Amino acid sequence: MLATLNKYRAAFSVGLQSNLVYRVNFAIRGFFSFFHLIVVFILWSAAYAGSPAIGGFNFPQTFTYFVALIVVQFMIGAFNEDYQISEEIRSGLINQFLLKPVNYFAYRFSIYLSARLVTGLLILLPVLVTYPLLKDYLVLPTDAWRLALGLPALLMSGLIQFGIAYCFGLVSFWLLEIQGLVILSMAIESVLGGQIFPLDLLPDWLFRLSQYLPYYYQMYFPVAIFTGRLNDPSAALTGLGIQACWVVIILAIGQLLWQRGLRLHTAVGG
Repeated sequence: MLATLNKYRAAFSVGLQSNLVYRVNFAIRGFFSFFHLIVVFILWSAAYAGSPAIGGFNFPQTFTYFVALIVVQFMIGAFNEDYQISEEIRSGLINQFLLKPVNYFAYRFSIYLSARLVTGLLILLPVLVTYPLLKDYLVLPTDAWRLALGLPALLMSGLIQFGIAYCFGLVSFWLLEIQGLVILSMAIESVLGGQIFPLDLLPDWLFRLSQYLPYYYQMYFPVAIFTGRLNDPSAALTGLGIQACWVVIILAIGQLLWQRGLRLHTAVGG
């Protein structure tokens, strides 16, 4: 057990060093993400100009949602893991994992964790810099249950994020190019994951439908818990149960794709 942990700890360390090389790029990306908030601020300020509340939430609550969303994206978002996996399959680099006692999923997940540690810490820099300008428009609830339920939701959201990227990457066993599928998935996630607007502003029937889809649990669910858009602890517990089911389903699909893909794989190169 200890030897196994040391093996993936080494992979985590290598991934950490690799990502630290590009820390400036991540920091710049973090700062530019807050330019997006300027647009969000202007658009939603205009939307709230004629009404003190939209969907039962005031402007500070909605703006807090978008700030939290950007932070969470840097903490758990799978930015390019699918393309990295695809490249390893197409180039034959994946062959080395077939000849060594290394679990490929655990290896890639270790790399993902190291990358998210770097981006998660770096996003704190623009948050700290811009906080004096944003503090009057930020409001967070202080209910203790939000932390108790929000942290598991955040962890499982990370598993869903990585699991979907892992599955798309493994599709390269069958397809040479996965960019179209990834872009389509990102477009759907932008809408049904609450990245364009809070999902609770959808028509009631569509909002309820979205709660049974994995995109709801990628970003919106943990952010809604932390920022107060989800106010019922029992509903949050139900959501955690559905989210856990999606984690199991997505990871099972990933394992199936891996097993089936290896049957087709020709070990050339690497």
